[in-house]
Amino acid sequence: MTASPGPHHDHSYKRLFSHREMVRDLLVQFVREDWVRQVDLDSLETVKGSFVTDDFREREDDIVWRVRWGGDWLYVYLLIEFQSTIDRFMAVRIANYLTLLYQDLIEQKQFTANGRLPPVLPIVLYNGEARWSAACELADLVEPVPGGLDAYRPRLRYLVLDEGAIVADPAYSPAVRNLAAALFQLEHTRDEATWLGLYQRLVEVLDSEALDSLKRAFGRWIYKSYILKKRPGITLPDINDFHEVHAVLQERVEQWNRQILEKGRQEGEARVLGRQLARRFGALPAWVEPRLAGASEAELEGWAEAVLDAGTLAEVFGATPGHH
Repeated sequence: MTASPGPHHDHSYKRLFSHREMVRDLLVQFVREDWVRQVDLDSLETVKGSFVTDDFREREDDIVWRVRWGGDWLYVYLLIEFQSTIDRFMAVRIANYLTLLYQDLIEQKQFTANGRLPPVLPIVLYNGEARWSAACELADLVEPVPGGLDAYRPRLRYLVLDEGAIVADPAYSPAVRNLAAALFQLEHTRDEATWLGLYQRLVEVLDSEALDSLKRAFGRWIYKSYILKKRPGITLPDINDFHEVHAVLQERVEQWNRQILEKGRQEGEARVLGRQLARRFGALPAWVEPRLAGASEAELEGWAEAVLDAGTLAEVFGATPGHH
């Protein structure tokens, strides 16, 4: 894998797609091709094996599934892509990974009934902020040459699922009861109240004892990715029950909203005080702005009173410029 926002996010995200229900919903909802209706989705199973690159590093962040397609297996190769920037040459990487996968299948003698290699669907699951713009066909990265040489350009296509583009599509319904869709929505929702509503629908979809393992995986992802990313320093109880987690999150969101309102009010008071100080003492030195920005409500009130009688800027803050 490539650089990522942090191991806690990589592993918790990967763990979600180690569940059959997630991969099934991903295929059904987002791979709009006829063959999906022809496979036995109940036969989905992970493929155990390691694919080692030339520098002998195992690719631990990719997930390989296989599913029955008639009497043969069809392989679904999930490349969970965590880069915040787009890899222009992703098609080359995919070609390398598929070669390693096929070499492994050859060694294991995993052929179709006709003695051929099984088909593979490579999926790049991308959750970056910028929309995906890299070529999805390897041949598009190779300069075409007339006179017959073009026939030798390597051809390999992968499917990219750009979560941000999917969620932003006006035709996409946020009410769809699909686990992969719910994950995409939660990942890209910025408003905490909207996020909580989406989470409530996820609770309803996962309301089954048969999905206990997936519930715990979602719980870990919510805490390690969403909570730690949105609210550094916030801790939640170690709870596995989804309804209890929802109640705790709802309480936290209400608390966060109060904090946001309070912060906004204090920022407004700091701006007003800054204007008063500038009118009284002229252009303010560089140290004043961060002092105002980090002030408590009590400090802002005290300085607002002091500005009325203080003869110098230092007197307002109760210290000389060298001691703030």
